[in-house]
Amino acid sequence: MIDIILTEEQRIIKDVVEKFTEKEIAPIASDIDEEEKFPEEIFRKKMGDAGLLGVLMPREYGGADAGVMAATVVTEVISKVSASVALSFVAHAVLCANNLKENCNQGQKKRYLPPLISGDAIGAMALTEPEAGSDAMGITTTAVKKGDEFILNGTKTLITNGPVADIFLVYAKSPGCTGQRIPISAFIVEKNFAGFSVGKKIPKMGMRGSPISELIFDDCRVPAENLVGKEGQALKMLWTGLNVERITLSGICLGILHSCLDTATRYAKERRQFGKPIAEFQMIQKMIADMSVNKSAAHLMIYYAAQEADKGRRINREAAEAKLFSSEAATRAALDTIQILGGYGYTREFPVERWMRDAKLMEIGAGTSQIMRYIIAKEVLSST
Repeated sequence: MIDIILTEEQRIIKDVVEKFTEKEIAPIASDIDEEEKFPEEIFRKKMGDAGLLGVLMPREYGGADAGVMAATVVTEVISKVSASVALSFVAHAVLCANNLKENCNQGQKKRYLPPLISGDAIGAMALTEPEAGSDAMGITTTAVKKGDEFILNGTKTLITNGPVADIFLVYAKSPGCTGQRIPISAFIVEKNFAGFSVGKKIPKMGMRGSPISELIFDDCRVPAENLVGKEGQALKMLWTGLNVERITLSGICLGILHSCLDTATRYAKERRQFGKPIAEFQMIQKMIADMSVNKSAAHLMIYYAAQEADKGRRINREAAEAKLFSSEAATRAALDTIQILGGYGYTREFPVERWMRDAKLMEIGAGTSQIMRYIIAKEVLSST
C-alpha cells in the first residue's frame, strides 16, 4: 500500500478526517453543489472543533503543526465527497493561515492565528485581478504609506472564500518602495476595514459550494502594523505559498481520482450489456486501467512533493509536476467515468458530472496547466 509512507500522526489525522467527512459532509455534498451553498456552520464550528482548520498551525496557538503532508491528506479525504469544501479549506488553512504562520511577526500571529484555527474567522488570500491571473506580477492594486497606515486601491477578482471570509491576506504593489524590481507587499485586511468591500459573488461551473467574489479596495485604510514582512519584499513569500497551495490542491485531484475509480469499477461490475458485465469489455478495462495507473502515479508524485516541502526543500518543479499531472488525470478520469456510466453518467442523479466540473478548475487555479509546463521546463533546462 502506498499509504505506508504516512507517519502514525498522519494516519490518525486521516482517520479523523474520514470519520468527520462521512458524518458531516457526505450527507449534504450534493446539496452543497446544487444550492451553491457554502456550509458555513460546518466550516466555522465543526471543522474548527475537529482540529482540521489548524492542521498546519503551531501547537502554541491550538494547531496540530502536522505539516504539508497532513494538510494534503485532509484535502484528499474531504474531496472524495466534496471538492468544494476541500477548496475552501485550502484557501483558508493554506493560502491564508499558513502564509501568515510562515511570515508574520509574533504579534500578528497571536492576534490572527487563534481565530483562524478555531473557525471563529474564515480566511482568504487575494492575489488575482481582472488583468492579472497567470501574470501574478502584473497586479495593479497599490499600497501607499501615509503616516501609520497604508492606503490600498484596486480590485481583486475570483477570490475563493471572498464572500464569507473575515481575514484576507492581500498582495499589492508599493509604488513608493525603491530598490526592488517588483515591489510587492502583503497585508492583513479585516473585512470591516474602512474602504474595503466585497463585490459581486461570481457563479461558477464547478466547485459551486466554495464561493468566489470580487474584492474592492477604495482608499482602504490598513494599519501599518498589518504589513506582513517588509514593504516591497513579499515576492518570495508569494512564490513559496503558491508551491504549498499547488501540492495541497493536488490532494483534491487525488480525491476525485479515488472517487472516479471506485465508482467506475463498481458500476462496470454491476452493469450488464449483451449478457455480461461491461467490466468484461476490453475498452472498459482500458479506461479503468488508465485510471488506476494515473491515481497511483499522482499519489506518489503528490506525496513526494509534500514530503519534500515538509523537509524545507526547494519544490518548484515537484509542486508543478504534481499539480499538472494530477489535475489533468482527474479531468480525464471524470470524463471516462461518465463514459462508462453512459446515459446515467450524463445525468445529475450521479455525482460524476460534478466531479468533472470540479476537476476542471484544478487545471486552471493556482497556475494553469500551461504555466505549470513553463515552470517545469524552466527548472529542467536550468539544471542541465
